[in-house]
Amino acid sequence: MAHIIAMGGGGFSMEPENLALDRYVIAQTGKPQPKVCFLAQASGESLDYTVNFYNAFNQLGCHASHLSLFKPHTADLNSFLLGQDIIYVGGGNTKSMLALWREWELPDILKRANEQGTVLAGISAGSICWFERGLTDSIPGDLTALPCLGFLKGSCTPHYDGEAQRRPSYQGLVGSGALIAGYAFDDGAAGHFVDGELKEVVSSRPHAKGYHVSLNEGKVLEKVLETRYLNK
Repeated sequence: MAHIIAMGGGGFSMEPENLALDRYVIAQTGKPQPKVCFLAQASGESLDYTVNFYNAFNQLGCHASHLSLFKPHTADLNSFLLGQDIIYVGGGNTKSMLALWREWELPDILKRANEQGTVLAGISAGSICWFERGLTDSIPGDLTALPCLGFLKGSCTPHYDGEAQRRPSYQGLVGSGALIAGYAFDDGAAGHFVDGELKEVVSSRPHAKGYHVSLNEGKVLEKVLETRYLNK
């Protein structure tokens, strides 16, 4: 089965004392010590971000690694990534990340890895990148629609409750047709997709939710999705 977990916010980078979402990602592998690779291109391969990843996932008992595209440690990116149980994508500038990935032919490798059982997960840029389109702040100014990888149908926005302009911008662009119907996730909420279909929404915060936003007869509809709180 092809698992993709899209986090609106949270995880080790936003909630270092609350790793519930990261534990959920790890659990989907069914392995006690899975191999987890971090892709930090959206942040310009921030050293601090990468160190925080290692601190969290080593603490969680994983075999942690990362892949740099500025100083790659191997020419065989295909074998390295297909050997991972989880590929975890960090936040930052989605547009720049996708441009770099395409230059290195990562989309095809990531697609093969997912089809062969590697869990794809990520926060913010690492969540919207899997959809057909995402709502991004990659370009200075207003939030805009960005074509993404299309592993999942529809559109997506993270930080739905965490940034004041996210909800109105997403609904406005769905209403205008610039974005197709899709999913919005609060900080601390994540959508778990299996073989392209939403399996469940989980959260690390008691009030964080997932939503489906669509256009029906000219009216934007926001449906609150059932969300399972992980810290009960």
